[in-house]
Amino acid sequence: MYNQSLNTFIEVADCGSFLKASEKLYISPTAIMKQMNLLEQHIGLSLMTRTNQGVRLTDAGKSIYKDAKAMIQYSRESIDRAYKAQKTEYAAIRAGTSTLYPCSVLMDIWNVVSDRHPHFKLKLVPFEDTGTQAAFANIGKKYDLIIGPCNSVNTAKFSDFLELGRYRFCVSMPKSHPLSNKKDISCQDLHGERLLMQVRGNSPINDRVRDDIEQNHPQITIIDLPQHYDLEVFNRCAENEGILLTLESWRKVHPSLVTIPFQVDYSIPYGILSSREPSSDTARFIDIIRSLTQSAQR
Repeated sequence: MYNQSLNTFIEVADCGSFLKASEKLYISPTAIMKQMNLLEQHIGLSLMTRTNQGVRLTDAGKSIYKDAKAMIQYSRESIDRAYKAQKTEYAAIRAGTSTLYPCSVLMDIWNVVSDRHPHFKLKLVPFEDTGTQAAFANIGKKYDLIIGPCNSVNTAKFSDFLELGRYRFCVSMPKSHPLSNKKDISCQDLHGERLLMQVRGNSPINDRVRDDIEQNHPQITIIDLPQHYDLEVFNRCAENEGILLTLESWRKVHPSLVTIPFQVDYSIPYGILSSREPSSDTARFIDIIRSLTQSAQR
C-alpha cells in the first residue's frame, strides 16, 4: 500500500525541521533524514530543500503533501474493505501489560478502534516489572506493543514510539509522612527531605528536573535509584527511605503510599512503544490510532 514514510514526510512538512519532527515522533533527526532520502529515491523527485533554518517543500513536495493525507486515508479504507471481503481472518494485537505499564490508556482507544475495525482482536500479555530495558527488548517478540512513559535514551534501540499524551511528575510518600495531606508539593516543601530519583544519564527529562533541584534547591538531598523503576523502588519509599519522584500514572502502584502532584515545569511523554520492524497488522493498528489522535487534535 502507501509508503509509510509519508507519515514522517507530513510531520516534517508541518514542523518545518527534522529536529522538531524528531521530537514529536520520538525518533532521531538522523532517522528522519534517512526516511526522507529513501522516500525521495522511491518517488524519484526532490521533495524538500534543506537549509540552516529548517526545511522547505519544493513544488513537487507541495504537490505530494497536498495529496498525501488523501492517499493514506484511501489506503486505510482499501485495507479495511479487503479484510471485510475475506471475513475469515482476524488481526490479533498482543499488548504487553504490567503494574508500571498498564493498558488502561489503550483501553480508552480500543473501543473506538474495534467499532470501526472489527477485524482487530486484542490479547493482553502480562510481564514482570524487572527492568524497562528487558520490557523494551521483548517488544515484537513476546508482545507487539506496550503502553507507557517513554523518555529513556535506550528506547530507540528497541522500539518506535507514538506519543498519545504526557504524564505529570508526582511525588510519593508513606501515608504517615507530614506532607501526605497536601494537595500538591513544591520544591520548597521538600527542603530538608531526601528525594529518591532515577540516576543521571538515562532520562533527559529526569536529568533536567535533577539539574533544577541541584542548582536552585540544594536543601533537598537526592538519593540515586537504578536506571529503571521496578516495584522494589516503591517498597523503598514505603519503608521511609525517602520521598519518591514518580508519575501520575503510578499513583496506585503501592497501597501504602500517597501520590501528590509535584510543581515542576516538566512532564514525560507516554504512548505506544512498538517494534522498529512491526508486523503488518501491528503497523496497521498503530497507523489507525495515529489517525484517530491526529483527528482529535484538529
